[in-house]
Amino acid sequence: MSTVYIVSAPSGSGKSTLVAEILKTVPNLDFSISYTTRRPRGPEQNRKEYFFVSQQEFDAMVAADEFLEHAIVHGNCYGTASRFLREAEARGHDLLLDIDVQGASQIMERIPGAVSIFILPPDWETLERRLRSRGQDSEEVMRRRLDRARREIENYTKYDYILVNNVLEQSAGQLEDIVLSERLRRSSVGLSEADKRRVEVAQACRLDRARERVQPILDSFKPQVVKGT
Repeated sequence: MSTVYIVSAPSGSGKSTLVAEILKTVPNLDFSISYTTRRPRGPEQNRKEYFFVSQQEFDAMVAADEFLEHAIVHGNCYGTASRFLREAEARGHDLLLDIDVQGASQIMERIPGAVSIFILPPDWETLERRLRSRGQDSEEVMRRRLDRARREIENYTKYDYILVNNVLEQSAGQLEDIVLSERLRRSSVGLSEADKRRVEVAQACRLDRARERVQPILDSFKPQVVKGT
């Protein structure tokens, strides 16, 4: 049976880059390309970054129960087609989902054995800088994205693992360790020394062990209160 890996993060955390890296290094891991009603941005291509569909097409898929999950994000609809899981299972592969916290909640309820990973930026300032550096959004849209990021961060306790994306190479290695250690946990094969080190790295990212370490990051997302003079 396939294992479903859920990766969530506020926009600007570098989630898509990490996902792209792990898909290069972990064998037998399929990726689900989401469906969306929003328009392509910049160089985005249909069937590569997303399946870009009309609202009518999306609504028809919802009515036909073709989604594992679907949600409205920033006024646009996003969804994960159930067929990706069926196809992964037919190949004997695992499935990786890059989805927001709304969709993740639906998957956790529908697939209790799913492994969930929440990615954090190093701090609030880094997230804001990354978002603004894209230069794709108006100030109004930017504020909505930042406000949403604050709300999404509050959901971190629902996830199995917490990963801080500070140094790309290190963070990609940790994400790989999480996925492969979960595979090791489900197998009956004895662990090599390299496997044991991999499991140790993954365990350090589990929610109960990472909570104290990431608290300063979470605190940086709290709105700053300016005291009167």
